[in-house]
Amino acid sequence: MNSHQGRSIEVDFFRGIVLIVIVLDHIPGSVLSHLMLHAYALCDSAEVFVFLGGYASAAAYMAVHDRRGPGAAQKRFFRRSWEIYRAYLLTALLTLVSGAALALFHLNQPMVELSGWLPFSSAPLRAAFDIAVLRHQPYLSSVLPMYVIFALWVPFAVPLARRSGLLAMTVSLAIWALARPLASLFSIDDVGNWAFNPFAWQLMFVLGILCRLRPVGERFHTSDTARWLTRIAVAAVLAFAVVRLFILTQALPGHLKQNLSMDRVINFLVIAWLAARFVHTGSIARLARRLPAVVTVGRTGLVCFVTGTLVSLIVDTATPRGLPGFAHTVAALTGDLVAITAVLAIARGWSEWKGLQARTAVNSAGCG
Repeated sequence: MNSHQGRSIEVDFFRGIVLIVIVLDHIPGSVLSHLMLHAYALCDSAEVFVFLGGYASAAAYMAVHDRRGPGAAQKRFFRRSWEIYRAYLLTALLTLVSGAALALFHLNQPMVELSGWLPFSSAPLRAAFDIAVLRHQPYLSSVLPMYVIFALWVPFAVPLARRSGLLAMTVSLAIWALARPLASLFSIDDVGNWAFNPFAWQLMFVLGILCRLRPVGERFHTSDTARWLTRIAVAAVLAFAVVRLFILTQALPGHLKQNLSMDRVINFLVIAWLAARFVHTGSIARLARRLPAVVTVGRTGLVCFVTGTLVSLIVDTATPRGLPGFAHTVAALTGDLVAITAVLAIARGWSEWKGLQARTAVNSAGCG
């Protein structure tokens, strides 16, 4: 990735794409989800989302650090952790309320079960406590507790990566290698409770931090080594696609994703290298400028993630079931387009509202 000062349009564009994909992936009947990364790779949008989270966190930390010093940067990410925790609680609440509404009207029984409403309704106080202490995370909210931890870690990880990228990478790899016993030690090794083992997934987050702080230089991008790496990456991506499409055609075991297996990491890295090459040519920036609505989604990531969970539930429930083949495809594709439009509209609405707030604050300060 480029090492721009300020926001990177490429990162915002990629984040916008990933957030839209996450919404589609959480619609069980989605047609477009069959064309997404998980269909032809051993990794999926989660790796991209966490990697970009690390990249954006490093950029944000350094921006505050350079303007106001390390103390302000640390406080910013402690507050960010609290913001993400509140977003997690809101997402969990929306999921449970949606499950309750679906159960009340006898709609979309599979989603009722996924929402966690049934066990919650039988023991609400205990379930609420488990959710609050991150012991249990309702469907669609499970990625956010990991980000609560990562935000607290940024003030330590970014300075370490600045001092020594090799040391930061070594520490991260050691934690990743010990992820399962560490998860057992802290009792978060149950896939049903923690879909993402934070001790494993921190590797993807740290990779994002390192790519922001120590980007690949122009000289290396134009070298023969880079061209050979690109050829190897293309071959590897094709090989992984063949394996996924023709050999590992069934759903993969959940523990591989939960603990970020090595094959997922390797598959992501070769895809990331190719993406970096496209970024270097400027093609991603040009595409992003032609699709500003997607960039806006990337810039309102937390809002789009939280509201996107509700969009997924509504679209999945509203999509007719039991239709014959072609009619079912048309209905499902219509649902996908509605979901994408809704996410784009939410991002634009939130961005305009925040802009209005900022202008009002400036005008009020001027009048004062």
